[in-house]
Amino acid sequence: MTDATATPAASPFTVPRSAWNALIVLMAGMFMALLDTTIVNVALPTIQQSLDASEATLSWIISGYALAFGIALIPAGRIGDRVGHKWVFFVGLALFTLASLFCGLAQNSIQMILARVVQGLAGGIFVPAVTAFIQLLFPGPVRGKAFAILGSVIGVSTALGPILGGLIIEAFGDENGWRLVFWVNIPIGIVALIAAAKLLPAGAEGGAREGSDYFGLLLLSAGLVALLVPLIEGQDKGWPAWTFITLALGVLLIVAFAFWERREASADKNPLVPPHLFSHPAFTGGTILALVYFAAFTSIFFTISLLWQAGLMHTALQSGLVGVPFALGSIVGASQSNRLSQKLGRTVLIIGTAMVAVGLIWVWLVLRTQDASGLTNWDLAAPLAIAGIGNGLFIAPNAQFIVATVDRTEAGAASGVISVMQRVGSAIGIAVIGSVLFGTLHVTSRDPAAIGQAFADSAAHAMAVSAALAVVSFLLVFALPRKVDQFRG
Repeated sequence: MTDATATPAASPFTVPRSAWNALIVLMAGMFMALLDTTIVNVALPTIQQSLDASEATLSWIISGYALAFGIALIPAGRIGDRVGHKWVFFVGLALFTLASLFCGLAQNSIQMILARVVQGLAGGIFVPAVTAFIQLLFPGPVRGKAFAILGSVIGVSTALGPILGGLIIEAFGDENGWRLVFWVNIPIGIVALIAAAKLLPAGAEGGAREGSDYFGLLLLSAGLVALLVPLIEGQDKGWPAWTFITLALGVLLIVAFAFWERREASADKNPLVPPHLFSHPAFTGGTILALVYFAAFTSIFFTISLLWQAGLMHTALQSGLVGVPFALGSIVGASQSNRLSQKLGRTVLIIGTAMVAVGLIWVWLVLRTQDASGLTNWDLAAPLAIAGIGNGLFIAPNAQFIVATVDRTEAGAASGVISVMQRVGSAIGIAVIGSVLFGTLHVTSRDPAAIGQAFADSAAHAMAVSAALAVVSFLLVFALPRKVDQFRG
């Protein structure tokens, strides 16, 4: 006889409260790291004036952070797989908080760039633990909800950066405001560190092998730096011969890195990037897509912020408010991304990238056709809202599609590869967009109207590149599988 009072069996996909508490801590760290990819944009003009910085320095402040971030991601993911992700997350977050303090204390361009590089390295240390923990703590369909939350945080933190930065500078003034833009991380970081020590589960997954691929890390780092330096400095220096030689060297170093990783794998060692990860077509296509998409996505706020402040003479707050429609759109899109990805599969990514491409093309058309003197926030509101919704629809499902193709024990390594492509894409995107923006900028008069029009014309050229990259992202989505098993592991 069946006992009517028996407790129902727990669902195989039931998640304990401790996992959701851990997710809150992880999202706080992710919010800080990605907020700093864009919050600095609205502070660039005031940083330039305060530190007497060059145009190349402005690109380094953004790209140096993104590149250092990317360089640290893969080894940090591997270390987390080996020793456990909790303390890797904790150490990285502590260093990030400390570096934020020194960014705000910088007295010249060199100090600022160095502090930003350290901040980026710290972010790259703790971010792989975020997606790795999601993979390890959340089973089956619940993982999709966790990734949707991650997507919301990614989209919203990146989009809200300019708004928050504008509010801080408006409230505290140019000189103190840009420093507080960095110091806002300090109280968040302290609280997150205390919570991480108490709430994140300890212990390693146990799937990673001993051994460190330091030479592979050196090849990858040197290759990425060799690619980025000429992209940032080339326009400012007039594209001398060394810039093209360095670009070629960067390509050769990346190729050498690929061969070295295959050699390490064939010798049964522990390569930095396990080559067999790329045996999955979805993983390979997704990593390329991540690079191109983030090159298009991150750079639009760099362009708009400089146009609004340096060109049209608006305040930092007015510049930040331009991004509100994008931020709201990202929230809406991310909130629906998990449900739609389960129902539509890859189609949700197609819709998302299509909306981003349409939005950026529309922004380009506005900048290309409208007189700068009459340009207002409302002219960009609709296209940025469309692009924001598309961004929200894209980011979380894309990460889920890629990470779900690899084994659970390599979640950290896979997360590192995905994230490094995103950061490298951001760095290259800012470098290229910066070169286009400043390279086509020709101010021939001190008349405010003439300056504004010159900046608007250059911003249109830069936005055309961002829009083109968005179109390429749309095409690359078709390399991903039509469906992902929502009930995997």
